[in-house]
Amino acid sequence: MKTIVYRETGDPSVLQLVDRPVSDPGAGEVRVRIVVSGVNPTDWKSRRGSAPGEPLAFADVVPNQDGAGVVDAVGSGVSNVAVGDRVWLALAAYQRAQGGTAQEYAVLPADHVFLLPTPASFDQGASLGVPAITAYRALTVAEDGPRRLHPGALDGKIVLVAGGAGAVGHAAIQLAGWAGATVITTVSGPEKGALATAAGAHHVLIYTDSDVADEIRRIAPDGVDLIVEVAPAQNSTLDLAVIRNRGSIAVYANNGGDEMTLDVRKHFSLNVRYQFVLLYTVGAEVVLQAAAGINEALVDGALAIGADAGLPLHRFDLAHTAGAHALVESGVTGKVLIDVSAG
Repeated sequence: MKTIVYRETGDPSVLQLVDRPVSDPGAGEVRVRIVVSGVNPTDWKSRRGSAPGEPLAFADVVPNQDGAGVVDAVGSGVSNVAVGDRVWLALAAYQRAQGGTAQEYAVLPADHVFLLPTPASFDQGASLGVPAITAYRALTVAEDGPRRLHPGALDGKIVLVAGGAGAVGHAAIQLAGWAGATVITTVSGPEKGALATAAGAHHVLIYTDSDVADEIRRIAPDGVDLIVEVAPAQNSTLDLAVIRNRGSIAVYANNGGDEMTLDVRKHFSLNVRYQFVLLYTVGAEVVLQAAAGINEALVDGALAIGADAGLPLHRFDLAHTAGAHALVESGVTGKVLIDVSAG
């Protein structure tokens, strides 16, 4: 089978196309014929490491955490999926040398494989994983909020999504709106604002505007209930200015800096909760619960993709996975997908 691997950290040129045998699934494992592989920033960050040429934990690594395809074989003890099922994948490459989705067949644990509802496409399935589960988790950590999303779960709540044109921001807008929240988002300019509007945001603001805090307070006089934050170092002052008493700030990335300074007195006077979100360490139960909720949203048509839905698609074939990684690393707006095999 055709497989992409890298044997050392570095730029996209370290990705190589090789042939290798198809592996059989062991107990509790599933083999999936990959139709579409999704590329996320976490994939190129793992490939780059902290410096070029670093040794890896394995002899070689197959990249990409997300994807969608068809179950080809199952090991003993697997009951959540069966041969022939359409599925989407999450954390496929986590702590596994050969689990990544940049290959024709991937073997991974059954609890990283989820049924893909009939209305959803393989493109949608490959666009879930890291962005959608991260967004779901961020929307379910508030002290006064729900632990599970469903229509009506966020009725009466106001959610601020920082960076609404990114993949996680896009999913957060869609999921929050599906659950009944009023969604405000901040973006860098009109072009990204149009994408956030297409995703379903009710209010789209430019974060560089000097009066952005006043605009948010105009929409939410008592403050916002929950902030889904991509750039805490840059936005901590704004977040404090607009969060309500007992509000929560869910941080899932460090865009704009690794350190931030917080005014302790002002934060504890408002009982503000900061919740940091890293998908790899949230725990299996959180991932499973998120996947179930995401599938409900898919059935309801709440997680559309494509330019008309606010998430433009950029396509590559497997042999050009390096180009796909380079495009994501460049900061392109939208979702980068790799066509691996025919659906």
